Amino acid sequence: MTISKELLDILACPKCKGDIYLNETRDGLICDHCKLLYEIRDGIPIMLIDEARPIRQD
Repeated sequence: MTISKELLDILACPKCKGDIYLNETRDGLICDHCKLLYEIRDGIPIMLIDEARPIRQD
């Protein structure tokens, strides 16, 4: 189950309110500014700052 384009267009990072995008494996949303990954579980994005995982971007 994937997220619709319409939902992706309106979602923003809850921490910085910046843009987010779907990761390559399509199981999370990435905020480059905060360097956080918001997981997608059962087709639902978990947009809680405390649940987000830090990511490394080389």
